Amino acid sequence: MMHTTVGWHVEMEFTEDEQHTKAAAMVRLPDGSEVRAHGHASRHRTDPNQPRVGEEIAGARALNELAMALLTKAHEEIDQASGRTSHPIHV
Repeated sequence: MMHTTVGWHVEMEFTEDEQHTKAAAMVRLPDGSEVRAHGHASRHRTDPNQPRVGEEIAGARALNELAMALLTKAHEEIDQASGRTSHPIHV
């Protein structure tokens, strides 16, 4: 049987204009540290204005960057705890 001992909440905020969407993602970890990331999307002038699509693209890019930052953080913590250089963590 699995027990949930911790939960993470990711916060996303978007800013938009007619052609650009920016996303900011942040997760607060149980140790109190925060990891932040950003993503963006640009609409070609001939594409229809679909703000939700821009949010999905910018949001996905921010979440991807957030995932990579978490992998890097974990990799650094493994190295620090072990006192040696470990192999990179790949997705």
